[in-house]
Amino acid sequence: MTENSQAQPAANPELPTQYAPAEVEGKLYERWVERGYFEADEKSGKPPYTIVIPPPNVTGSLHLGHAFEHTIIDALTRRKRMQGYETLWQPGMDHAGIATQNVVERELAKEGKSRHDLGRTDFVERVWQWKEESGGQISGQMRRLGDGVAWSRERFTMDEGLSAAVQTIFKRLFDDGLIYRAERIINWCPRCLTAISDIEVEYQDDNGELVSIKYGDGDETLVVATTRAETMLGDTAVAVHPDDARYAHLVGKRIKLPLTDRSIPVVADEHVDPEFGTGAVKVTPAHDPNDFEIGRRHDLPNITVMDERAVITVPGPFQGLDRFEARSTIVAALRAEGRIVAEKRPYVHSVGHCSRCKTTVEPRLSLQWWVKVGPLAKAAGDAVRDGRVTIHPKEMESRYFAWIDNLNDWNISRQLWWGHRIPVWHGPNGETVAVGPNDEPPTGEGWSQDTDVLDTWFSSGLWPFSTLGWPEQTPSLEKFYPNSVLVTGYDILFFWVARMMMFGLYAMDGTPPFHTIALHGMVRDEHGKKMSKTFGNVVNPLDWMDEYGADAVRFTLARGANPGVDVPIGEDWVQGSRNFANKVWNATRFAMMNGATVEGPLPDASQMSATDRWILSRLNETVAQVDALYEDYQFAKLSDALFHFAWDEVFDWYVELSKTTFFAGGEQAKVSGRVLGEVLDVTLRLLHPIVPFVTETLWTTLTGKESVVVADWPADSGFRDQAAEREIEHLQQVVTEVRRFRADQGLQPGQKVPGRLDLSATPLAAHETAIRQLLRLQEEGDAFQATATLPVAGATVALDLSGTIDVPAERKRLTKDRDAAEKEKQQATAKLGNEAFLAKAPDNVVDKIRGRLAKAEADIERLTAQLAALPEG
Repeated sequence: MTENSQAQPAANPELPTQYAPAEVEGKLYERWVERGYFEADEKSGKPPYTIVIPPPNVTGSLHLGHAFEHTIIDALTRRKRMQGYETLWQPGMDHAGIATQNVVERELAKEGKSRHDLGRTDFVERVWQWKEESGGQISGQMRRLGDGVAWSRERFTMDEGLSAAVQTIFKRLFDDGLIYRAERIINWCPRCLTAISDIEVEYQDDNGELVSIKYGDGDETLVVATTRAETMLGDTAVAVHPDDARYAHLVGKRIKLPLTDRSIPVVADEHVDPEFGTGAVKVTPAHDPNDFEIGRRHDLPNITVMDERAVITVPGPFQGLDRFEARSTIVAALRAEGRIVAEKRPYVHSVGHCSRCKTTVEPRLSLQWWVKVGPLAKAAGDAVRDGRVTIHPKEMESRYFAWIDNLNDWNISRQLWWGHRIPVWHGPNGETVAVGPNDEPPTGEGWSQDTDVLDTWFSSGLWPFSTLGWPEQTPSLEKFYPNSVLVTGYDILFFWVARMMMFGLYAMDGTPPFHTIALHGMVRDEHGKKMSKTFGNVVNPLDWMDEYGADAVRFTLARGANPGVDVPIGEDWVQGSRNFANKVWNATRFAMMNGATVEGPLPDASQMSATDRWILSRLNETVAQVDALYEDYQFAKLSDALFHFAWDEVFDWYVELSKTTFFAGGEQAKVSGRVLGEVLDVTLRLLHPIVPFVTETLWTTLTGKESVVVADWPADSGFRDQAAEREIEHLQQVVTEVRRFRADQGLQPGQKVPGRLDLSATPLAAHETAIRQLLRLQEEGDAFQATATLPVAGATVALDLSGTIDVPAERKRLTKDRDAAEKEKQQATAKLGNEAFLAKAPDNVVDKIRGRLAKAEADIERLTAQLAALPEG
C-alpha cells in the first residue's frame, strides 16, 4: 500500500491550526492545471478511461445538479488516473440554440432593435461576440468545484471541427434515406417562433375552460367538448367509434360546422374512446397530433387557422385575434347561437409551455426536417439487449426500452438563426442537395440554402466522437472511443442518451459510444421537494462553496448519490461535511505532530500492538469495500464507508488508543507512528477523489511528495487479523457501555471520576492505560467508594460517584423510565398476541410493533442494570 510516485523535497511539516478552504482551493487547482495532471495523451501505452462532460449550455451557470454530476464524474476519473489509466474527462459546452438566441435578442431589445434589423449574418456575428465576452462562465465555476477536465481539449458544439461532424453525419443520413422533409404536427412556440423538442416543453396544470359545443342541427346533431374552442375554425370532421350505436346513423354524413359556412363529415375511427365524454370528438388535423393521424387515415384536409404568432388567419370576424382572445370571443358567439351545451371553468388541465420563455406551446402543422429513427432506434435497443452497453442501475433498462422501442421520427429543424444551419440547398426546380463539409454547394440562379438550423440535440448527440476529431480518424478517436462510461441524469435518458446511442452506432460502424450508462437522480431540497424558483428553494452551490469549501459541497453530494435515486440536500448536511473536513485536518495535524511518518517500510506484524494490527486490518477491508462500491457506482455507500472509517475508527479510536503509546515514546511509539502514517497516507488517497483539496494539502505535507492527484490508488495488501479485530471490538464494547452509563448519570464527557478496572477475565490487560484514559478514570485513592459497579463484556468497572450525582433523584428517574418501557412492552406483546390483529394488519405495521417490542426489552435490560449499579440510599 506504499505510494510510489517520485518523491519531492519535503514540504513544511507545519500545518496551520485551522483549515481555510478559501486560502488553498484556487491555488491548488491552478497548480494541478499548470502541471498538466488532467491532460490525456493518446500516445500513452496506458489503458484508456474516457468520460465526456454532459455539455452545459453556453448560457448556463453552475447549479446543484451540475455540481452533483460533476462530483461523481470527477471522483471516477481521479480514481482511474491514480489506478494508472490514461484518463480523459472531455470538457466543452453546447451552443444552446434557443436559449442563446433569446439572450442576445433580449440584449438587442434594450437597444430598440430586433434580429431582423441586423439581418442573419450580422446577428450570428453578434451571438459569437456575446459568446466570447459573456458566455461560458460555467467554466470558471467548474474550476471552483475542482473538475479535473482536460482543458486543452475543450470543445464547443459550434466550433469548426464539430461543425464538420454535423455536416458529415447529416449528409450520410440524408443519402441513406434516413433524413427527409415533410409536414407534421410539431411543438411550436409562438414567442420563440420555432419548433421545439419534447424536452423543451414543460407541462403544468393551468386553469382553463371546458366547453361542450353542439355541431349540426336536428336529428343530425353531435356534441363535442374542447379546451381550445378557437381551433374549431380548422375542424375538418367529427369522429366517433365504429362500434358506437348512438352515432351509427351519422357516420358518412356531413353536418354543419358552427360559425362557418362549411359542413364536415362524421367519420368512424377506433382512436375515439366511446366511454369518454359524449363519445364524439372534433378533428382539427393541423392543430393536434392525434387529429393529424385521424386526418391521414381518412384523407381529411388540413386547415391551418393560426400564423406563427398564434394569431387567427381565417377570414371573418375572428381574423387578427390572438388565440386566447379568439377563444373567449368564439365561445361568446357560440353561446349567442345557442350552441354551448355546457361550460366548466375553471377546468384544471395539463398544458405545455416553452421551457425558455414560458409561453403556451401550440401544436402546429409545419414543414420540417425529420430523422427516420426506426433502424437507428432498433440498433440502440439491440446494443443494450445483447450486453454491449450496460445500464446502471439495471432497473432503468425497462424505461430505456419503453422509450427506444416506441420512438417516433425526430423533428430536427428549428426556425432559428443561431445553430448549425441545415446543409441542404434547394434548386429552382424543386431540387434538394445535401452538402458535406468538403463539398461545393450548387450555385447559380434560384439556388439557396435551407433557412432552418438543426436541433441542438443533433450536434450534442455526436459528442462522444465529434469531440475526438471524427470524421477524421484521429489518434484521439482511436485511443479514447468508445467512452468508458456515461454519467448523466435519468431525466435526459430519452433525449440525449438515446440520440448518442443512435448516432454512435450509426457513425462508428456498430460500436456503441460507451460501455456503461450510469444514471443518477435529481438533486432536491432537504424535504425531497423539487428545486424551483417558484418554490424559493433553489440553492447556488457557489454560495455554499464560499461558506464551507468545495470539499464540503462535494462530500455532501457524494453521500447522497444512490444510483438512479433523487438526492435530497440541505445546508446543515453541508455543515456536517465541513466538520468532517475539519476533523480530517485536525486529526492528521495531531498525528503528524506526534510521530506519524511514512518513512521506511511497515514494521513486521510481530512488532505491532493489537491496536496497530487492528487498524491495518480494518484499513485493508475498507480499501476492498471502497473498490467494490466504486465499480458498482455506489457513491453514497462508499462515501459513508470512508466517513465512518476515517472519523470513527482512525480518529476516534486508533488515534485515541495510541496516545498513551506516543506519549510514552520508545520503540513501540516508532512502530505505531509508522502504522499511523501508513493509515493516514492510504486514507487520504482513498478520500482524495471526493474531497480533493484538503487531501492534497495534508497528503503532500505528510509524504513530502509531488501530488496525491498522481499518486497510486491504494491496493488491498490482503493483510487481515481477525484476532486483533475481535480484541479491539471487545475493548470498544467495554468503553462504549461505560460511556453510555456515564452519560445516563449526567456526567460530562470530560469529567473525571475515581474508578477501579478489573480486566482479568478479558484479553484487554495490555490496554488498561488506554481504557482508563478513554473512560476518564482517576486512580482509586484511599477514600474510594464503589458506589456503582458495572459488569461489561467480562470486565468489571467500579465507579465512585459519591458527590457527583443525586442518587435518589436518579433512581426515581430511571424507575420512571423503566416503568414506561414495561408498559410499552405489555402493549406491544398484547398486539402481537392478537391473531385477529395480525391477520388484518399490513406487514410494515406488524414489523413496526415488533421493533417497538425489541426496543422496550432492550431499554428494560439497560435501565435495570443502571438501577442495580446505583449506590444504596
